[in-house]
Formats: sequence, C-alpha cells, structure tokens
Amino acid sequence: MTTPAPTPTHYHVMLVLDDPNHLDAVLDAWFNVGLRGVTIMESTGLLRRRARALGARYAFGFPRIFESTHAGHFTLVAIVAGREMVDAGLQAAESVVGDLDGPHTGVFAAWPVSFVKGAIKKDAEPEEQA
Repeated sequence: MTTPAPTPTHYHVMLVLDDPNHLDAVLDAWFNVGLRGVTIMESTGLLRRRARALGARYAFGFPRIFESTHAGHFTLVAIVAGREMVDAGLQAAESVVGDLDGPHTGVFAAWPVSFVKGAIKKDAEPEEQA
C-alpha cells in the first residue's frame, strides 16, 4: 500500500496582468487579503512582441525605439501559504480586472511548491522609506 502524497502547504502564485494601469489596484487588493511578498516583473508576450516589431519596422524603420515606448504586461509572483490564499488572490485580482477568462485581462496560475524557506515571514513589516 502506498502512502498518499502530502497536501501542499505552499503555492507559487503568478498573475500576468494585461493592463499595466491595474497594477496598483491589484497590489492593494492582494495586500488587503494578506498576500504579501510580491515580486513585480515587466514582461511581454509573443503576440504583442511580434505586433510591435512588425508595426515599427514598416511604420518608422526603427523597431527598437518604437518598442521601448509601449507598455507591456506586469507579471506578479509570490509564494503563499495554503490553497485558501491562492483562492483569495484569484478573487482579489478578478475584483480589479474582471473575469480572467475574458479578453485583455490576464492569466492567473498557481502550483504547489515542494520546499520553501524564507518566503513567508512572521510579523514582517514593510521596509521604511528613507
């Protein structure tokens, strides 16, 4: 008889946010439900990259200049404790951007983490601004 796999206690959460104007509202919503320690990365997708490169090449002949002036996405990642926090993060994100199955909203994913140390801090306060 095999032993069932343990229930994951931590998850890696990722949100690719389509509209960069929603960034602060999503971060506030996540903070309000207890989702902290979020890493923010600027990102873009394949279709958006190709559309920019083609448009710039034919319109101006300067693809690098054109590409650098247009916003892409933000990808937010965090390690959270428990499936409940995954669900809370999803609900908080959708409260800002709408149903993620709709167009031009984003992509949310979460997967179990087999080991983590240092991601979840007890009684951590945000760093003070100098």
